[in-house]
Amino acid sequence: MNSSRTGRFAPTPSGLLHFGSLVAALASFADARAQGGQWLVRMEDIDPPREAPGAKAAILETLHAYGFEWDGPVLYQSERSNRYQAVIDHWLRQGLAYACTCSRKALEPYAGVYPGFCRNAGHSPEGAAIRLRVPELRYGFQDRLQGHFEQHLGTEVGDFIIRRRDGLYAYQLAVVIDDGDQQVTDIVRGADLLDSTPRQLYLQELLGLPSPTYLHVPLLVQPDGHKLGKSYRSAPLTAADARSQLLRALRTLGQKPPAELQSAQPREILQWAASHWSVDALPGVRTLAEASLL
Repeated sequence: MNSSRTGRFAPTPSGLLHFGSLVAALASFADARAQGGQWLVRMEDIDPPREAPGAKAAILETLHAYGFEWDGPVLYQSERSNRYQAVIDHWLRQGLAYACTCSRKALEPYAGVYPGFCRNAGHSPEGAAIRLRVPELRYGFQDRLQGHFEQHLGTEVGDFIIRRRDGLYAYQLAVVIDDGDQQVTDIVRGADLLDSTPRQLYLQELLGLPSPTYLHVPLLVQPDGHKLGKSYRSAPLTAADARSQLLRALRTLGQKPPAELQSAQPREILQWAASHWSVDALPGVRTLAEASLL
């Protein structure tokens, strides 16, 4: 196996896996294996208040029941706080990050773009959120499916939080550090994270990391436009439905599984997916309505 290419799947244990998660897992798995690369599983468990009891074990059991095999041990972000904090402490000393005491109410009029109130206030980091200073520059990349995407960090994003006031580390920081430490080269994920990528490119630059290639597959949404997730319309995956759900996920991704896979085992379906993976066949849109997939 050519381990020079590495992909990953990183579920958040706020609940059990649903069909939307399966589509993301299948896309990242097939893309990594199609390149002869490694596929890693990482548990993004850095927000304990939102974590469902038993979800981490249940997610891994479901992946196993659906035939997924990953390389190496599962990485748990909850065990990496010291790593994240060391990076933040370094940036605080360099003046690249600073403490922010602004309330959500005070920031409501600014439509999510931080106005810089605390940039030069010199607040203590204790009991405060930590923000990263962003440059007045545009950061962009060429997505393998969505094409060119860019943002101006100063005017469209603003200084963003890398550690919350309650001491929990932000997704943007943790995911970039982990991808770098795990030498992830290819990121396949939902298109709802497209807007996060310019911030992550900047973080990679600060950390001296190479930027991975990106492939943002369509996000599955309910007919009312909400993300496919925990609702009566999106039941948790069950082992008994592994074959039918895997085939449905392949069709959702524009792949064309043959009729003989209707009686195949989950692992055989995944082997077919990896050997026949076609990025060109993926729907080149950012969202797909659940109703169109039934």
